[in-house]
Amino acid sequence: MKKVLKKILVIDDDKEILEVVKTILEDHHFEVVGLERSDDILQLVEEHHPDLILTDYLLWGMNGGKICTVIKSHKTTSHIPVVLLTAYQDFAMSFGNFGFDAFLSKPFNIKTLLKTINDCLAA
Repeated sequence: MKKVLKKILVIDDDKEILEVVKTILEDHHFEVVGLERSDDILQLVEEHHPDLILTDYLLWGMNGGKICTVIKSHKTTSHIPVVLLTAYQDFAMSFGNFGFDAFLSKPFNIKTLLKTINDCLAA
């Protein structure tokens, strides 16, 4: 029987970080959809059906805090874990928690990234 891969939607406007994260996650048997921005997160969730969303905070268009707030405020998407990733932890945290399930600072440790994702998926 073929193992069902968990799908992760990764949103980061830094192409290099996006590619690194995508490669790491694919190497660890996740299906990954990588995007540089998200103006309509609900449409993207409907289109891709992710099991988890990993988003940078500072993005063009809708920022990661808003993405998290939108996901967590809709009954059809509120169950999806959201991991907020940012190099500006103090800045992002000064605006509140947004309902995210986990938070990672850039630069991140690969083991910590994978543990955080697996913990959120197991919850």
